[in-house]
Amino acid sequence: MTDAHTQQATEIMFTAEFWDERYGSKERIWSGNPNPHLVATVAGFTPGEALDVGCGEGADAIWLAAQGWRVTGVDVSGVALGRAAAVAAERGELAERITWQQVDVLSWDPAPARYDLVSAQFMHLPRPALEALHRRLAAVVRPGGTLLIVGHHPSDLETTIGRPRLPELMFTAEQVAATLDERDWQISATTPGRDITDPDGNPVTIHDAVLTATRR
Repeated sequence: MTDAHTQQATEIMFTAEFWDERYGSKERIWSGNPNPHLVATVAGFTPGEALDVGCGEGADAIWLAAQGWRVTGVDVSGVALGRAAAVAAERGELAERITWQQVDVLSWDPAPARYDLVSAQFMHLPRPALEALHRRLAAVVRPGGTLLIVGHHPSDLETTIGRPRLPELMFTAEQVAATLDERDWQISATTPGRDITDPDGNPVTIHDAVLTATRR
């Protein structure tokens, strides 16, 4: 595949049509469980206003609402959001604490200093667009609030778990940290490992890029 074809293919990956088709291809894409780094990070936090970016089928947003947060879940896919809203509705009054919003994160610019928690889990975009998104997300965190960004670490490309061979879409926590001003943030950039099983049944350790930052 030529560079031009590769660029065209990756651009398609960020459209509503692509994700609507993917979500529509199966009854469920993800596990339905909240992301473990989110659960670990907010343990002990006082619930407030949270923004879940790329919320997909809503597991993180629903879990946050169950902990007492008021949550805005945003995603490019209307199919995913409809599925998320349906799951939340099954939880009764919990659904009243969640607002679902369809947005294109490539151009979306949320209101500044609005949220106590901003979480973006495994959002992978081309580097310039990703850095721009991270800066916009940082701007919507209130003083004392937390920005949590988690992604696949580039070292996963060396494993046998079948990651797409698109290194330009992966990032390190340190690269995310570089978009923040240390004078304004208390920053933690880590690369924790997780033990999983690859498609052939072999044990494999993968690594996540985890940026946790608290606005001073």
